[in-house]
Amino acid sequence: MKNFLVHNDEVKAEMLKVCGVDKIEDLFADIPQYARMNALELPDAVSEMEVQRTIKSLAKKNRTDYISFLGGGVYNMFIPSAISQVAQRWEFLTAYTPYQAEISQGTLQVMYEFQTMISRLTGMDVSNATVYDGGTACAEAILMAKRITKKSKALVSENLNPEYKKVIDTYAWANEIQVEYFNDLPIDTSDYACVLVQNPDYYGEILEVKPLDTLLIVCTNISSLSILKPPSEYGADIVVGDIQTLGIPQEFGGPHAGFIACREKYMRQIPGRLAGRTVDADGNQAFCLTIQTREQHIKREKATSNICSNQALIGLCATLYLSLLGEKGFKQVGYLSAKQAHKLSQRLSQKGIKTLNKNFFNEFVIEVNSSADEFLRKLKENSILGGIKLDEKRILVAATEMISDEDIEKYLQAV
Repeated sequence: MKNFLVHNDEVKAEMLKVCGVDKIEDLFADIPQYARMNALELPDAVSEMEVQRTIKSLAKKNRTDYISFLGGGVYNMFIPSAISQVAQRWEFLTAYTPYQAEISQGTLQVMYEFQTMISRLTGMDVSNATVYDGGTACAEAILMAKRITKKSKALVSENLNPEYKKVIDTYAWANEIQVEYFNDLPIDTSDYACVLVQNPDYYGEILEVKPLDTLLIVCTNISSLSILKPPSEYGADIVVGDIQTLGIPQEFGGPHAGFIACREKYMRQIPGRLAGRTVDADGNQAFCLTIQTREQHIKREKATSNICSNQALIGLCATLYLSLLGEKGFKQVGYLSAKQAHKLSQRLSQKGIKTLNKNFFNEFVIEVNSSADEFLRKLKENSILGGIKLDEKRILVAATEMISDEDIEKYLQAV
């Protein structure tokens, strides 16, 4: 392949003639002047050494020594160093997700293994190979329910992650779905395509979910399934969630990846990629994409979704995480997270700070005596991110296996 050559003046003139303009600036005539940038205000060029020195000085301004009790969908979890060593290999770290079977057996196998692990954790028959994030997964699951039931109303719990609710509202508006949010579930849900609940919910509460007379979608913290029973055991038809807790760094809120798992009878309505295992002409194990109902492969009006890509690299990290920890290690992480959260809750109650949850995994809501802002400010002054402010008195607090007994003592001393 020859190196790319910039267009010369002759080629540029020919292209402008085809476009019907005299000069390049005419192509931007419809853009108002106030929206244009006259020039890039860049400093003079410097050497690579000077750039590195400047970047390092800027990086030093970041505070990275906080003890984090933040949750609400993004958690500070331990990430084995082996994950980045494998995920950053050139075979996986590409500009676009590779999936052609003849060159990407490794990627396809990772997708298949990821699907298998998610299916086992949720108790569902089949899982896809990720979508963009947890909010997308929730919205796509509601679209699934609409296609399955032919109904255009959905019931969604008020205690769902507020960011997920915004994504659902956008999807619902575009797909003419009426979304109703509830605190108390109505007795008769037969007129609705589905009921979507988060368990544990956004506030950390573990719900007792009963059988319904419509499709049940459960949005779950996948790490909670290390010690909690899978949604399949309490009637879930579709299970969704985010996989950030599975070896994915927080990175200022991204990147994330979501998953959708369901019962086998709904398999052809699941969006995104599905990897399957088969045998090739020589009888050897082989992997391929299967049941491809994406708009890249079929007519757009027949596609289950416009989700035509997936977060393969993030899915790889999650697969590596679960493989490295194994069943025993994964359960230990869940146990330690729950243990430290309950320990902090009990110690705070001894100081007169009430926990509002009855049952929780690793996240709970406290009611403070002072203002929430003042409470969190004192913690931050002691290098502690104490939680997420919900209102003037309530704070959402989370603990993971990264929280030590010493960290809990520092939290208590600071308040």
